[in-house]
Amino acid sequence: MAFQPGQSGNPSGRPKASARVRDAAREHTEAAISVLVSIMSGEDTSAAARVAAASAILDRGYGKPTQPIDGDGEGGAIPTGLTITFLRPTDD
Repeated sequence: MAFQPGQSGNPSGRPKASARVRDAAREHTEAAISVLVSIMSGEDTSAAARVAAASAILDRGYGKPTQPIDGDGEGGAIPTGLTITFLRPTDD
């Protein structure tokens, strides 16, 4: 179904429930950060849990680091098409 210019694909907008959930979660931000800090700082906590908590704190404070995307692992171009070479049979 094609939309006409100026016509929204979602005329009702974002569901109200998602805004309520977001707002409820934001009310617990300080408590959640405190829990993450205690996990990160806990000497009896596993190293994996400490790293996960530290990453979560940094991601929320500074955003997730950008992930470069390339085609060959060396920063080269991403291939956009497939080249097929047809070989003709020879008369042997």
